Amino acid sequence: MRLVSLLPSATEIVYALGLGDDLVGVTFECELPAADRAGKTVVVGGTDTRGMTPGEIDAHVRARLAAGADLYTLHADALAGLDADLILTQDLCRVCALPSGHVSDALDHLGCHADVLSLDPYTLDEVWQSILAVGTAAGVPERARTLVDGLRDRLAAVAAAVAGRPRPRVAVVEWTDPPFTAGHWIPDLVHAAGGEPVATRPGARSVQVDWSDLRDAAPDVVLVTPCGFHLDGAVTQARAVAPHFPGTPVWAVNADALVVRPGPRLADGVEAIAAVLHPEAVPAPPAGAVARVA
Repeated sequence: MRLVSLLPSATEIVYALGLGDDLVGVTFECELPAADRAGKTVVVGGTDTRGMTPGEIDAHVRARLAAGADLYTLHADALAGLDADLILTQDLCRVCALPSGHVSDALDHLGCHADVLSLDPYTLDEVWQSILAVGTAAGVPERARTLVDGLRDRLAAVAAAVAGRPRPRVAVVEWTDPPFTAGHWIPDLVHAAGGEPVATRPGARSVQVDWSDLRDAAPDVVLVTPCGFHLDGAVTQARAVAPHFPGTPVWAVNADALVVRPGPRLADGVEAIAAVLHPEAVPAPPAGAVARVA
């Protein structure tokens, strides 16, 4: 089966299912093994935001959306040449990836007959369900079930390790300029890690808030998890966040690897957050996962 992934989390799911050799098309943001890069066609492009501040990125996104312009570009000719059987896309967030409607319109225009699977999870359980859906659509349902069972076992191990311990109140900053509180599956990660998420929006879209909204929630710990950034970028932003929470521990989290992409690595995120909240109860996280800045 020839697979095309139009979002990074779907690419991670494909590789976790052992289907990397079947993946023929990806986005410019997908992280691939170095040995595989030359063999994949980039079918979705977009603005390179490296070097831009969070405020500059926010202004760019708002201006594009206000103008009715797209944040991502589908390279239709490249897609047409791949003869795909299954295309993985989403409608969850226009800021994060190309909407599935654009893909369907392009396929109709090109006369392509690939199946399109839209992955739109809002909770952690729905993320696991989306992995099962990809496995079924790609013809490896048992492989997907084994993968999801293993991920749930890891979360069960964390739950057992932190059971009976006090749950710290945790505020999550998903964007810093302007501040956004976390939504979707991220509060589920905090709860699974033994924390009590505060000022979050479980199962709903993240929203812009004031710093006072987050402070008034009286968090014991603040996690800074900026979408689109790994640990080094998160550390820089967490240092700017820390003065808003005097006396409260502020931690930077490798968001793209652990928190914001709805794929198998969310289990890594739960384990890393648990190590922040309950360091005496769970193993230390690997290098590059989290860093305390205040």
